[in-house]
Amino acid sequence: MSSLHELVQAVRDSKGVAHKKDIAIGMNALASVQPCQSSTLVGDDCAVLKSADGSYLLFAIEGFMNEFVQDDPWFAGYCGVMVNVSDIAAMGGSATAVVDAVWTSDSVQLKQILQGMAVASARYGVPIVGGHTNARNDRSQLAVSIIGTATSVLSSFEAKPGDVLMSVIDLRGQYRGAGNNWNASTEAPAERLRGDLELLALVAESGLSVACKDISMAGPLGTLLMMLECSGYGAEIVPEAFPRPEDVSLERWMQTFPSFGFVFSVAPAQVEKMKQLFNSRDLLCKEVGQVVEGSKVWLKDDAERELLWDFSETPLLGCEQLNKANDVEGEAYACGSV
Repeated sequence: MSSLHELVQAVRDSKGVAHKKDIAIGMNALASVQPCQSSTLVGDDCAVLKSADGSYLLFAIEGFMNEFVQDDPWFAGYCGVMVNVSDIAAMGGSATAVVDAVWTSDSVQLKQILQGMAVASARYGVPIVGGHTNARNDRSQLAVSIIGTATSVLSSFEAKPGDVLMSVIDLRGQYRGAGNNWNASTEAPAERLRGDLELLALVAESGLSVACKDISMAGPLGTLLMMLECSGYGAEIVPEAFPRPEDVSLERWMQTFPSFGFVFSVAPAQVEKMKQLFNSRDLLCKEVGQVVEGSKVWLKDDAERELLWDFSETPLLGCEQLNKANDVEGEAYACGSV
């Protein structure tokens, strides 16, 4: 078993967290640009546009690493739909439709990518309504965008000191290949996939939580870091408390991208109701820490306490400056999502 010190180093040095640091480049580049109006701040899983009837339009996009698309084109296409649907769910919404932009160097990979997208589209019940296609590029590349709707919105910016940090992950799967993609989706019944995602809208509409983020390639700890930075607080986290398969090491699991995984910040009075909601569908939902005042995020176990991150010294997303620059007369503005 890894010590907390070793785990901290592994998370800090992971590719997933490194990729999230790159977002700061975009944040700085956009800080002086007139942004588009949104009902949420930069750093959430989706941009949120308020409709005239009081509901919300959710808008997001995901791009994929070239090597992933090249090595596993069918699954890359499948993920193009799956991860976007998770972004919508993480905001408390329901997905409406996706569009794609795909480039390949031949028609074989193009068909594999689109076949993966088509399967995921059918399983999640989200249509592919358009896109851009090119089979004459020098490499394979994929990006997929999604829209959805919500009546109540979950956000990365609503964690508060005293809240309980919780995580739910679907453990009914296995790793896809040698990487850290935990696949609990491609073999699962379509009805189960859709029903599980509907729980997030129930969380939002019932007020069980107002703060959520879907676990991304940054892993469970990296995703919590992003939510905590957006909210402006620190935390004490117990890594061993996360839902985890018995045969997977803690270090690998903390760098894993699950097909269904979310973190929440929950008022203590709602913790048991959250557990009951997800456990009713055989999804393990557990307490993993607590939000605290300050800028430091600590990892804990029975014997150790180790500093994972201090946002005052090292920003991760760098969203604070852009959001302050775009706070015009109390209105929040955003140009994109994370």
